[in-house]
Amino acid sequence: MRSHLLNDTTADRYRRSVTEGIERVAAKLATTDRPFTGVTVDALAPRIDRIDLDKPLHDTTAVLDELEDVYLRDAIYFHHPRYLAHLNCPVVIPAVVGEAVLSAVNSSLDTWDQSAGGTLIERKLIDWTNERIGFGCSADGVFTSGGSQSNLQALLLAREEAKTDSYAKLRIFASEASHFSVKKSAKLLGLGQDAVVTVPTGNDKRMQTVALAHELERCERDGLVPMAVVATAGTTDFGSIDPLPEIAALCEQFGAWLHVDAAYGCGLLTSLKNRHRIDGIERADSVTVDYHKSFFQPVSSSAVLVRDAATLRHATYHAEYLNPQRMVQERIPNQVDKSLQTTRRFDALKLWMTLRVMGADGIGQLFDEVCDLAEEGWRLLAADPRYDVVVAPSLSTLVFRYIPAAVTDPAEIDRANLYARKALFASGDAVVAGTKVGGRHFLKFTLLNPETTTDDISAVLDLIAGHAEQYLGESLDRAS
Repeated sequence: MRSHLLNDTTADRYRRSVTEGIERVAAKLATTDRPFTGVTVDALAPRIDRIDLDKPLHDTTAVLDELEDVYLRDAIYFHHPRYLAHLNCPVVIPAVVGEAVLSAVNSSLDTWDQSAGGTLIERKLIDWTNERIGFGCSADGVFTSGGSQSNLQALLLAREEAKTDSYAKLRIFASEASHFSVKKSAKLLGLGQDAVVTVPTGNDKRMQTVALAHELERCERDGLVPMAVVATAGTTDFGSIDPLPEIAALCEQFGAWLHVDAAYGCGLLTSLKNRHRIDGIERADSVTVDYHKSFFQPVSSSAVLVRDAATLRHATYHAEYLNPQRMVQERIPNQVDKSLQTTRRFDALKLWMTLRVMGADGIGQLFDEVCDLAEEGWRLLAADPRYDVVVAPSLSTLVFRYIPAAVTDPAEIDRANLYARKALFASGDAVVAGTKVGGRHFLKFTLLNPETTTDDISAVLDLIAGHAEQYLGESLDRAS
């Protein structure tokens, strides 16, 4: 069994095995002609259930053959131009090379004596991101597993910075379009059920600052403490960007921590022409970025950034066996001092490789392309009598609803849209997402692939309409 350990004596075996795996994936990517096969749970589950994990195959080729049957054949391929569903981006090759390197070397980014150069590379990338945000020299941050963890840590810092003797008095303000992790974080942080105050959005799906001001005034009047305002720079459903300068001014007026959840909109930090859309982000106390959404990085690659490095002390604990207090005086950089995690992958290497090969402008060009595509998609939807589109895009998301000419019952239209999405997924021809707007069912394109074209969008709209019309025709037949 020692022959499977990666070391100096098995380097050739490592090279052969990894190359064989890469060849399988490359062949799959080269021949995949749709984002999904349409396989059902009932069809796929028995294939996996019948595998006896206590009986290994003892051969990499045999295992890869098996993997083709249980995973590669039916995986959902985000690189395909007709994958239009969730916030999953196609990934750039330099980042995938970085993934291969970091997995093999297997550094743990918690302490200097486990990572050395990895620690400094991550810190350099944090500084680079803070500079892009517009934070000053006192800023800091750390890589995380994703936006939910970044939001949790930011709100932890906000809770500890709040001036109160009772958690029950703390309030968090977030728009009705904000990410669900805000409410989840409040619960994990031991705050009450009513700790998160929902602020309405306007027709543009951006937080209404007049309503926010009203809620902050009421909070103050009731003797409560405005712990934090969470502004979203790229909502999950609409890609909408809250009015950051106005929200920042209110936070300064009422003494609230401003957290900007830019998990989606962080791609604008590298944009060649749309950076102004997140002006005001530099006034935040903390920012969430998900490089694995709009920097075209493999999962996971995220970070939480703070304007004042001193606030990260709220996540600091010292253990003699890991990061004793004396290391601070010795100026030994241990990333665990500012992270909620201990053992942690060197995910920063993927972004490092990307920047060193492509440059920030290269990332920004790709993100600008998908934002431009969303504008073109918006025009297609607005001109198509079959569809009702909710709002013009701020980033690269379009929310819309099929509206049949001969049907007026909203519930029946709901069912037609739900059926169309399900039937499209089952066909494997394309994958789209869904959500609710005003209690009604809508469909959603999340455009993160620069290879997607307006022809792809038009073709998928035709497919959706076809499935919806089929459902409505069958519904009429059943009714008669």
